[in-house]
Parts: sequence; structure tokens; C-alpha cells
Amino acid sequence: MTDSAANNPNPVLTFEGKRYDLNTLPDELKELVRGMQVADAQLRMHEDTLKVLAVGRQSMAMQLNEKLQSVAPIPDGQS
Repeated sequence: MTDSAANNPNPVLTFEGKRYDLNTLPDELKELVRGMQVADAQLRMHEDTLKVLAVGRQSMAMQLNEKLQSVAPIPDGQS
């Protein structure tokens, strides 16, 4: 969304293919940009959390499969 806004003395907002001088935007728009940056960071964090959970679930499924090898399953047709 932005091109190095934090480290650049002349930060540029790139949004929907257009570039804007972030310093000249009204404060209301700067707040919206900051809000979007926070939302983007939260989305990345939660996406990473989902990846960790998926790996953990996969590991538990492998452990369950391994441990069930020594347990006799119920024959088909029985509840």
C-alpha cells in the first residue's frame, strides 16, 4: 500500500495504481492509511497463526494415525 512510508522523508502512498504524496494528504486520510496498515499487519499475524495451527493439527493427525495402528477398528456394518 505504501512505499517505505516509515523510513522515507517523502513517503508515497500507492493505491489502486495511483501514487500520492502521503505528507500532503489530509489528516483524515493519513488516519485511514494508518488504519489499513494496522489491519494489514493483523491479517498477516492471523494468517501466520492459522499456518501454525494447521501444522500442529497435521502433526496431531499423524500421531493419531500412528497410535491407532495398534487399535482394532470396528468392523463395517456396526455402530
